Amino acid sequence: MNKDAKTSINRRTDIISAAIEVFAETGYYRATTAQVAQRVQISQPYVFRFFATKEQLLLSALEVSWLRIFESFHQVIESASSERLEAELIEAFRQVENSNPEESTILFLARGMLCNVAEAIRLPELKES
Repeated sequence: MNKDAKTSINRRTDIISAAIEVFAETGYYRATTAQVAQRVQISQPYVFRFFATKEQLLLSALEVSWLRIFESFHQVIESASSERLEAELIEAFRQVENSNPEESTILFLARGMLCNVAEAIRLPELKES
């Protein structure tokens, strides 16, 4: 892989990480690609070089978030005894919840779930919190 390709992959990763943080802090509807760009210290048009829309950025952020959780749980499943599986999965979740990037992931996913529930029960004011 050449240097430009590595730089591009790293920049894309930085943008996704920043998006997870921004979405977690402000919610999807209030988050802007300008806030994401500011967090990475790049221009907003540069974000659109990697993600054509905010929705595409959201999907990538969700994918990374779910993969982080899945990987944590998969490690536990591979190593825990059947007697300790539930307790160790709970502990893994707590570790994901309490570490910085993963904490943003959990908050981001939780807010996303809240938005889905708000839509389902027709209480859009829940999305404002």
